[in-house]
Amino acid sequence: MTTSRPEQAPPGLRVGDYELLTRLGEGGMGVVHLACKPGGQRVALKVLRPHIVGDDEARRRLAREVSSLTRVKSRRVAEILDADPWGDIPYVATRYVPGLSLHDHIHEEGSISGQDLIWFASCLAEALAAVHEVGVLHRDIKPSNILMEGRTPILIDFGLARVADDPKLTHTGWLLGTPGYLAPEILFGKDATAASDVHSWGGGTVAFAGTGRAPFGRGPSMAIMDRVRRGEHDLSGLDPVLRRVVEDTLEPEPRNRPSLDELRDWFATLGPDRPKALPDDPFTIPLAVAAMATATDPTEVAPRILGPESSRDSGPRESSFDTSPQRQATRVLPDGTTPVTEVGAFEKVRRGVLVATGLGVVGGAVALAPYLALLVLSLMIWILRSGSMAASSAGLRRQTRGTKWYDGVQVLFAAPWHAVASIPGALLLVTWSTGLALAAALLCFAAGTSMLTSLGIVGVVLGAAMWWGPGSRRVRSPVERLSHPISARPLVWFFAAILTCAAATGLAAAATAQGPDWTPANDRPFADFSLPAYLQP
Repeated sequence: MTTSRPEQAPPGLRVGDYELLTRLGEGGMGVVHLACKPGGQRVALKVLRPHIVGDDEARRRLAREVSSLTRVKSRRVAEILDADPWGDIPYVATRYVPGLSLHDHIHEEGSISGQDLIWFASCLAEALAAVHEVGVLHRDIKPSNILMEGRTPILIDFGLARVADDPKLTHTGWLLGTPGYLAPEILFGKDATAASDVHSWGGGTVAFAGTGRAPFGRGPSMAIMDRVRRGEHDLSGLDPVLRRVVEDTLEPEPRNRPSLDELRDWFATLGPDRPKALPDDPFTIPLAVAAMATATDPTEVAPRILGPESSRDSGPRESSFDTSPQRQATRVLPDGTTPVTEVGAFEKVRRGVLVATGLGVVGGAVALAPYLALLVLSLMIWILRSGSMAASSAGLRRQTRGTKWYDGVQVLFAAPWHAVASIPGALLLVTWSTGLALAAALLCFAAGTSMLTSLGIVGVVLGAAMWWGPGSRRVRSPVERLSHPISARPLVWFFAAILTCAAATGLAAAATAQGPDWTPANDRPFADFSLPAYLQP
């Protein structure tokens, strides 16, 4: 459906009992008019184009849209008020939504942000859930099929919907939907599922609304579809509160995407501070869009029960909803897929305290056994970097071609290569950190500090350099996967901080009691060094 400037209809032009007032939009199959009955409310009237009125397939598609929409009862969906798919001039009358399409709204107003974006995303998830609850898949969720009623999205156009009790229609070779807003499994020739609509929810609407651009970019259709299959999306600039959950919905493997129930549960945790919808303005003239596919595009129909058993893919997460009386239980998102939320000031302080106590442990270890501590730290850096590289490589493979049963075996066989590949970066970080530690030792020597104090300072500088030095991100990332969840829970953090403080204090006490242990050397460096006679006091 393309938008166009509203054009006044010729006076007295009627379809059925409706008088046509203004043309709102048009597509390959038909035109959408603002219309009304005498003394009645205004409606959005979809009318087939005159040259395809005699096309029985076009009429059947219009009838299927009526069947789809009459099942859905939600204020987030433009419900059907009247229809006559088999009349002399077939039409469907839906609720008139005063607003622009999401595509035009973003073009004129810019991207949506903050609480308005959260409200938009949650309302659209509510609309999609209402559609799925009656056994219907939308299959064509995109910016032109979303109308903005104030700040609230309204889902329209079910021309490509799969309806549970229609006979299944197939047409080999046809691709149903819009490239860039289709889920990867559809591009691979598999059936659409509820997870496919979830993919379009995140990539086709929320990402576009929050950034003002299509997440899979522009260009030839084949190039866009290739990016979709590989999961190569660009979400830069998207609100961090929503970015992780949108990334999860764009997972190439359907079973790894959250279900609509999980999305709605997550939105519920954001609290009651979401903005309220603006009141309707019945006198606003919209440039509304109701996209309609071309007459040659067939409509496929889903099986009666839409659930995991209706998909061709194996696994527990093919379809995340069920129309049976007993709905599937909500799955809690694991830590690795929890949406990113803003970290509070107190939690940042707790994270800093854990880092500081960790540096204290390193300082105490260097004061107690300098050479052994340096060796253990170097080995830890090498192991952490190897593990981080292996995890990144495995994650990239999953993003590109989905989860496979042999992922664990592949990581195991690739471990030797990652162990070797991590050596140069580990050597660079250790060398750089050791250089800074030696500089700190020279400053302590110039200041005349004691041996134990100097070693403690050298240890803290060494640990800080290894934590923030060049290439240290691969060291911090694995450690933060443990420390950040601990910092998020004050009681757990308290005990962790006490333990690390106790470890640092114990190492320092041992170093004070027995002095530094220079193993494998016999004595401290330069123990036999003495100044020339002419320099001695």
